[in-house]
Amino acid sequence: MKILIVSDAWHPQVNGVVRTYEHLLVEMEKQGHETMVLGPTDFRFRFPIPTYKEIEIVLFPYKKLRQSVEEFKPDAMHIATEGPLGWAARRYCLKKKIPFTSCYHSQFPTYFAMRLSKPFPKSFDFFHEIGVGVIRRFHNAADGTFVTTKSMSEELKNWGITTPIFPLTRGINPDIFKPGEGTLFKDLPGPVALYVGRLAIEKNLEEFLEMPWQGSKVVVGHGPEEEAYRKKYPDISFLGKKVGDDLADCYRSSDLFVFPSYTDTFGIVIIEALACGLPIAAHDVIGPKDIIIQPELGALHEDLEQACHKALETGDPVFCANHVTENYSWAKAGEQFSSKVFKSPPEHHQREG
Repeated sequence: MKILIVSDAWHPQVNGVVRTYEHLLVEMEKQGHETMVLGPTDFRFRFPIPTYKEIEIVLFPYKKLRQSVEEFKPDAMHIATEGPLGWAARRYCLKKKIPFTSCYHSQFPTYFAMRLSKPFPKSFDFFHEIGVGVIRRFHNAADGTFVTTKSMSEELKNWGITTPIFPLTRGINPDIFKPGEGTLFKDLPGPVALYVGRLAIEKNLEEFLEMPWQGSKVVVGHGPEEEAYRKKYPDISFLGKKVGDDLADCYRSSDLFVFPSYTDTFGIVIIEALACGLPIAAHDVIGPKDIIIQPELGALHEDLEQACHKALETGDPVFCANHVTENYSWAKAGEQFSSKVFKSPPEHHQREG
């Protein structure tokens, strides 16, 4: 069967959404399905977000999107994001009465509110509620919405999402992310605390950068705040973007993985780090709290420094790696995805226009 995925996040972007669909495409092809992704680079009129140049926004996508859909003739449509492409695809599906599934990947209301309320912090709740309304309208038109975890599902229901909600786990490449001897950071004072991810305001990275630490801090990744962070924190090792074996070696060469974000819906980097035997320190929020369910996996605390010390005490490298092997795989995610994306819409669901 043929599936069309529409996503405002796609190559050359590097983020959790892109990585998720890269792996899902592989799994769909293994199952014998034909896939196609429509992303920003498939459209002529687009521009980079002023504060985030790695991400491009498409202008007036509807006509080109309609042509692409009608040429491909998919058996199923999946809308990955709530950006201009996502809204255009949603409009097309509703107009043509075509069933579609969606996915809640990012905490849009929080990102939206953080950026717009920056000059006026007291306006955060106001903008967050607007963001929730946008998410509610977008996803309630779908015939099912995928989420990563049970706690994320509960939050969407609390926001008034009435469409059926389906689980969609994440996985890692076990040939790359696995225990082994680290070859890096041997000249750095220990313990080495590692962060991997985008360097952006919504990641709450400065809490980690400012945190007292009797050891070394290493940051892997890039993003709009990279230059500012490098200047402000010259004693911290910023390594830029790393992928594949180079990234896995960063995990294996560290003593602890720190995930300061309050806004991620999952955090693939968490299970990558665990697969390499690295305990996790994070806040007790959606994403980390769904993964770090045993003290051997790390620690959750409102004080990030305390979480770090506790994770070093309780973390068990063998347990961490085995936990990922037993609970997370792209094959499982692929089965979850295909089992719902090709099904007819539930008769009881009233779609919103």
